[in-house]
Amino acid sequence: MHKILEKRRLSHDEERSQDVYYFKVTAPEIARNRKAGQFIILQVDETYGERIPLTIADANADEGWIAIVFQTVGASTLKLSQFEVGDAIPVIVGPLGSPTKIEKIGTVVCVGGGIGVAPMHPIVQAHHAAGNHVIAIMGARTKDLMIFEEEMKKAADELIVVTDDGSYGRKGLVTEPLKEICEGKGGYSMPNEVVAIGPPIMMKFCVATTRPFNVPTTVSLNTIMIDGTGMCGCCRVSVGGETKFVCVDGPEFDGFKVDFDNMMQRMRAFRDREQADYQKEKDHVCRIGLTNGSTLGKAGA
Repeated sequence: MHKILEKRRLSHDEERSQDVYYFKVTAPEIARNRKAGQFIILQVDETYGERIPLTIADANADEGWIAIVFQTVGASTLKLSQFEVGDAIPVIVGPLGSPTKIEKIGTVVCVGGGIGVAPMHPIVQAHHAAGNHVIAIMGARTKDLMIFEEEMKKAADELIVVTDDGSYGRKGLVTEPLKEICEGKGGYSMPNEVVAIGPPIMMKFCVATTRPFNVPTTVSLNTIMIDGTGMCGCCRVSVGGETKFVCVDGPEFDGFKVDFDNMMQRMRAFRDREQADYQKEKDHVCRIGLTNGSTLGKAGA
C-alpha cells in the first residue's frame, strides 16, 4: 500500500470538464531507484483496477516519496481523483521504462506543453545537475491551465512561458520561442539538444521546427501507453519505419523518426469508448454522493 501524503488540484479545465491533480505518495524503493524519464504503473483497485501508466514527476529518496501528476480523462483517473490524503493506493509498480539519456552536452531546450510540463520536470533537473544550460519552454492554452511553474523556475536556468490566448507570459505557441532559439535570436546559441513532451500534435510541430536546424530532438510518447509491460501491444508506434512499443522500448525516441500522424490516428481509435466510460463513472460518483472529501481510497474501490 502506498499512502497519499499530499494532494493538490493543479488546474481545472472548464471547457473539457477535466482536472489535473498532484499526488505525493510513499514509495521508498521507487524513489531510490528512479531516474529521469521513467514511469510507474498504478491501480486504484488491487484486483480489478485498470493499469494506469504515469510518469514520475518528482521524487525524494531520503524521504521515500514520489510525485505523480494526472488528468481526469477516463474512468480510472476520475476514481483516482477521489482519493484523499491518508488514503492508500493499493498498487504502484516501478520504476519502468528506459531513463532519459543525460550527459553534459552544453545547452538543452526542454519544451513542455500542458500536463507534459510535469514529466519534463525531472528531465530538466537531471540536465541541470549534469552541468548543462537548461532553457525550459512551457505552454498552455490559458493561464488557468499552467502547472508546475514554480518547480520549473527552480530547476531550469531560464524559463519561457507562453499561452495560446496571451493570458499569461507570451502569446503564442511553444514552437515560436523554440524557433527563435534555434535561429540564434536574442543572443541565443544553437542548442545541443531539444526535449519535447506534451500533446502529440505539439511534439510533431516541435520536431518540424528543429528539423531544418538539425538539432537532435527527443520526444516522450508516454500518452499512448496503456499496459506498461509490452504485452497488450496498444502502444506500438512506427519509429524509423520499425514497430516499437513505447512502454518497453521507450518512452523516449528520436523525434525525427517518429510517425506522429499514425500515432495520433491510433490514439483516436478508442476516444469515444474512453469518454463514455468517463461519463459513466462521473454519473456513478454523482449518484452515490462522492465528493473530494470521500473515503474512496480507504474503501479500496
